[in-house]
Amino acid sequence: MTDRRAVSVDQLLRKKFIELPVEGAWKELLGSPERSGSWFIYGLSGHGKTTFNMQLAKYLTRFGKVEYDTLEEGARKSMQEAVKENRMQDCRKGSFKILDKATIEELRARLSRKRAVKIIFIDSVQYTFIDKRAYKQLLKDFPDVLFIWISHARGKQPLGALAEAIMYDADIKIHVIGFKAYSKSRMSRGVKTKPYTIWDQGARDYNEII
Repeated sequence: MTDRRAVSVDQLLRKKFIELPVEGAWKELLGSPERSGSWFIYGLSGHGKTTFNMQLAKYLTRFGKVEYDTLEEGARKSMQEAVKENRMQDCRKGSFKILDKATIEELRARLSRKRAVKIIFIDSVQYTFIDKRAYKQLLKDFPDVLFIWISHARGKQPLGALAEAIMYDADIKIHVIGFKAYSKSRMSRGVKTKPYTIWDQGARDYNEII
């Protein structure tokens, strides 16, 4: 019987991966990430998480189409303001779309289409109403998709068992606090990542307060 899970060193070295050629401050934060798997972003409300998500999504449209599933807010005025503040209309035409509370099953249907997007934000984990098994199955069924999960936090930790499980599984974990994003990345390969400043004035004010 052939062991389909066993991979030789030569096989692994010959394997090709699609990388995101990020540069500058994004490379310092993310390393050299693969365009698949899971990233995890978490933080308390009011610290710049939504703004960071928009800035990241806008940057990633340089490398392909991006969809942002706003499970929690929906396509409401607050999301409209976030889109306007970050000038998402400047993205290449058709490269960025908001999904209005698309369920995970609806998301599965979209990802099963020909020419489906390969980068998707899911905001937030707490509104997916799935368990760890369903999360793992989603990644298994769509191995060439990058899922970027957004989560609430309780203090300095993600909120809930599913959020914790995704954080530990994720290739890149990003904590947003005080209008800065701090990451732990498997893709940095021993090089210490540098924080990304979301909003200069907000970060300065936060540091003065603490």
